[in-house]
Amino acid sequence: YRKKINLSTCLAGQAVGVKEVDDGIWLVSFMDYDLGYIDLEEKTLQPLPNPFGPKVLPMS
Repeated sequence: YRKKINLSTCLAGQAVGVKEVDDGIWLVSFMDYDLGYIDLEEKTLQPLPNPFGPKVLPMS
């Protein structure tokens, strides 16, 4: 089925992938990066960690 979900204006006009991974749970991806999961029943978005965020190295 088709349903419109507004994710972000910064993705306007971009190809964003959505794939159902469980009943009512959808994985949202952009390019090669998974952005998060949409739960249609709860109407929530659970973001995944930022793949471009700072990398913290362990202290030695």
